[in-house]
Amino acid sequence: MQYAFNRIGLCSVLATLVACTGDIGAGGDPPNPNNMGTGGATTQPLKCVASQAPSVGVSPLRRLTRSQYNNTVRDLLGINTTPAVDFALDEKVGPFFSNASAPISDLLAEQFLKAAETLADTAVTSKLPTLVPCDAATGDAACGAKFVDTFGLRAFRRPLQPDERASMVALFESGRTTVGFAEGVQRVIQAMLQSPQFLYHYELGQQPAGAKDVVNLDSYILAERMAYYLWDSMPDAELLRAAGAGDLSTPAKLRSQANRLLSDARAADTIASFHRQWLGTDQISSMEKDKAVYPTYTAELRDAMAAETGRFADYVIRAGDGKLATLLTAPFSFVSSGPLAALYGVTVPANQDPSKPVNLDPAKRAGIMTQPGVLAIMSHADQSSPIRRGKLVREQLFCQTLAPPPPGVDLTPPAPDPNASTRQRFEKHRTDKICAACHTLIDPIGFGFENYDGVGAFRATEAGKPVDASGTLTGTDVDGDFSGVLELSQKLAKSQEVRDCVAQKWFNFGFGRTAGSDDACSVQAVTDAFSKTNNIRDLLVELVATDAFRYGRFEKGAP
Repeated sequence: MQYAFNRIGLCSVLATLVACTGDIGAGGDPPNPNNMGTGGATTQPLKCVASQAPSVGVSPLRRLTRSQYNNTVRDLLGINTTPAVDFALDEKVGPFFSNASAPISDLLAEQFLKAAETLADTAVTSKLPTLVPCDAATGDAACGAKFVDTFGLRAFRRPLQPDERASMVALFESGRTTVGFAEGVQRVIQAMLQSPQFLYHYELGQQPAGAKDVVNLDSYILAERMAYYLWDSMPDAELLRAAGAGDLSTPAKLRSQANRLLSDARAADTIASFHRQWLGTDQISSMEKDKAVYPTYTAELRDAMAAETGRFADYVIRAGDGKLATLLTAPFSFVSSGPLAALYGVTVPANQDPSKPVNLDPAKRAGIMTQPGVLAIMSHADQSSPIRRGKLVREQLFCQTLAPPPPGVDLTPPAPDPNASTRQRFEKHRTDKICAACHTLIDPIGFGFENYDGVGAFRATEAGKPVDASGTLTGTDVDGDFSGVLELSQKLAKSQEVRDCVAQKWFNFGFGRTAGSDDACSVQAVTDAFSKTNNIRDLLVELVATDAFRYGRFEKGAP
């Protein structure tokens, strides 16, 4: 039977998401407020003071992403299942999954209904004693009402409103009196899992005096924001307790909770997810390679590539020194399979502690940009791609936006030629007037990656000749020539613009939206803190103390 919604009307409250566009240097993400990302050109520093009214960007209504849905039902029901893998694909803001202002189609509503029915049935069948905070065997109404309160707090990430509680208690009673206690519980679970209050991040708060559209977010909203930012899941009991007790009222208390969440194992998945989305390795599961060109590329190697980047990033940030420089230059990684070890050319000791990294050849590998997964996903099926690799550095490390290719331009890469190197085959881009403007900015960076083939294996020669991996950076604060990715990574590690860009990427990831001009002081606060220590963990903690985290701004007409 269906006890809740067949169609979920959630399209009426959708905030407008403003996308940033522009040419190189304009910034797909807003640049550092004090350095506009154009090779040193600066503006007057912002005057951000604690006493000024909070200024934050518009917060769009966001639906749970597929990973958030799976993680939430896991923590809410204690069921290890992944129903959201069958849901429609998530929408993105930049490289990150967000579902900002994403309405629910008829198909998705049916998918939510089916998942809710299955989850509710499984939960009642296998988890009823742990879900009900009283003696379910009594089968009484009081126990059911208590369940509505406790489960509702967790499912909606806040206490139920009186009308919500009355509706759910009545739904429970309809099941209890006609079938039995377990049926009443099942109906409540199924209904709540289809509710907009479960499926969306509702971030409304009390409007301060004199502020037209800026709202002071209450403690439960802050708890939800923090949990989904650092755990990609619902708040735990401690975070909900802190919200109820008013213990999230100051930046210091928010920082304390953020440190606690980062120390929890659940933070590992979030850190891994950020880096996979940021660098594009979340697409590895569907990556195909030409077997004739790369015969060693197998499903086992692909899976090891997919796991490596996340494990490495989590180790650096939570177990290591947390330094961005380490992320970009460390000569070690996590090698979880024989095929990946063979690609690296290393032998993993039989007694290797899986929680410890494996040392790599420091003359060939340095940090996350030389990991095979990153290199392979930024390649073609049958060859490497200087364009994709150079574009990755421009857009994801320097937060610069490249104009799209002109209409009608042939985007097919030049065919591999055993008698010509990749550099030689791609040089024509810079001689073609239509292509030259962008490729002059991309290719000189991408050519620096040419010591790595299309699956990320190191190569010293190509087409019978030594690889020319010389490259050049322009339009940045670390301009100049470099030889190979190892030298490039050292430049990136020293760049203030890269540090600022990483901070902005974490902002966008954590809030599910692009930082805008109204967020400038919040962005400055986190970039200043990050610049002092170069520690990514400090950056993640400081983000929860910003105005952008503690307040919300909503467009006129939005409830």
